[in-house]
Amino acid sequence: MTAPEQPGPRPPQRADQGPHAPAAAPAGEAPADAPGGESGDGFWALADGAERKRKRRWPRVLIAVGVFAALLVAGIGGLLWQRQSSYNGNIDRIKGVLPTDQANRPGPNVEGTENWLLVGSDSRAESPTTGEGGDVWKPGQQRTDTIMLLHLPADRKKAYIVSFPRDSWVPVPGYGKQKINAAFSYGGPKLLIETVESITGVRIDHYGAIDFEGFKAMTDALGGVTVNIKQSVYDPARKKEWAAGRQKLNGEEALLFVRQRYNLPNGDFDRIKRQQAFLGALAKQAADRGTITNPLKLDRFLSALTKSISVDEGVSAGDLRSLALSMRSVRPSDVMFMTLPHKATGMRGKQSVVFVDWAKGKQLFDAVKTAQMAQYVRQHGGGNSLGAVS
Repeated sequence: MTAPEQPGPRPPQRADQGPHAPAAAPAGEAPADAPGGESGDGFWALADGAERKRKRRWPRVLIAVGVFAALLVAGIGGLLWQRQSSYNGNIDRIKGVLPTDQANRPGPNVEGTENWLLVGSDSRAESPTTGEGGDVWKPGQQRTDTIMLLHLPADRKKAYIVSFPRDSWVPVPGYGKQKINAAFSYGGPKLLIETVESITGVRIDHYGAIDFEGFKAMTDALGGVTVNIKQSVYDPARKKEWAAGRQKLNGEEALLFVRQRYNLPNGDFDRIKRQQAFLGALAKQAADRGTITNPLKLDRFLSALTKSISVDEGVSAGDLRSLALSMRSVRPSDVMFMTLPHKATGMRGKQSVVFVDWAKGKQLFDAVKTAQMAQYVRQHGGGNSLGAVS
């Protein structure tokens, strides 16, 4: 975990507003306020009937699919355009990312399904550390604010994204119990993949990474994106006041928005919702008719995106084209967002951690392994909503 950020000159936080806000639940029980969103004014909600009608007429564009999948697919769509080789050349391939010890890895996934581990780098660097010319990992200097498992079913009619709180207290191979984001710091993408595979039993097919600095360029290339905030909130670490209601963010503001942790009602869990909702809004803007029909704007976005992402060396241009084509009918409403089941927050030594609900987690990841996520969602619900966020 990165060093705690110092609060600014504002009144002290209430006890229910700190980073450890979720109350500890009795052993074996889920927390009373499990992650979820409001079903009210969503990021894809439209201002009037005319816009709603226009939305229904959207062409079947290669839209982005939730969080990092959203970004990857939006960029992958560019591979089908005239500048295919240029966009493909922008994407950084990372060598030696996937674990090589096959004996200790989960077995193959159900035929046709695909699982990606998607991360956001937390280097706080002035320049990007992923994508074109970037160093994807430097020992001890980077952790990841965002860790997500993207599951794609064989029919590609849905996409399921499970966010892992960065403070999840899990066994890291070779290091004992640690926060999950420490795995990235200790051993880079490979150790993080090994950690996720060991705790979920799900085999990771591919890896994708983006530095938060990449969000700035993509947001600005689109002319900003709009988010919806439930109620006014102050970020004491960055001395930033967020007013309630719809806010159009430029690149710099987008970074502040997705990074805020302190003074949110549910701490890191609310930051996860912010990240999911912001990236969903970015995907919507990338797929908007005003972007798709504007060659210059689309080129700026695709160039910024493909220069900001890194994937494992096994992902070829042909693979990206096939993935994009297979997901061309996926819409934002087809993306299910979830958070790793957890029991409570607490302390381990001087560290604030999130305790995983392993029993509920097993149900979730068994559904991923057996390609039964549609049934899982019918039974347990679709997880986080992308409505107004804290």
